[in-house]
Amino acid sequence: MSVDRSYIAQNEAQRARLRALVEQLGDEQLARPMAGGWTVAAALAHLAFWDRRAVVLLGKWEREGYEPTTADADVLNEALLAEWLAIPPREAARLALSAAEAVDRKLETVGPELIGAIAAVNARWIVRAAHRGEHLDDIERALAG
Repeated sequence: MSVDRSYIAQNEAQRARLRALVEQLGDEQLARPMAGGWTVAAALAHLAFWDRRAVVLLGKWEREGYEPTTADADVLNEALLAEWLAIPPREAARLALSAAEAVDRKLETVGPELIGAIAAVNARWIVRAAHRGEHLDDIERALAG
């Protein structure tokens, strides 16, 4: 089975963008408010959570076979926001980078059959760049405004 592996380069590009942003953020910028009661640091903690969740799911799917997840992302985001806001901002930034690295490395090792099964249902689990890019755009807008 031939699988388009362009997601690897896309993920790497957005991870590099994340790293460049995090490395230049000061404490005041990490605490900058965003829409919905979020902060820049909370958005980074959010990215860390979803990338770590992807790592766990990928491992499970490798062991047990792919089965689409039914978790309600909006409910999870709302429920976890208080915890994300409680994480020290520098730690949230560190977690975002660490989780992005972990999921990107994991995705490089996942077999083509599993990648194909996932991509056929929800490619966002493998194209982590899409989720990262959306939030990096939001963060950059918040910092510019």
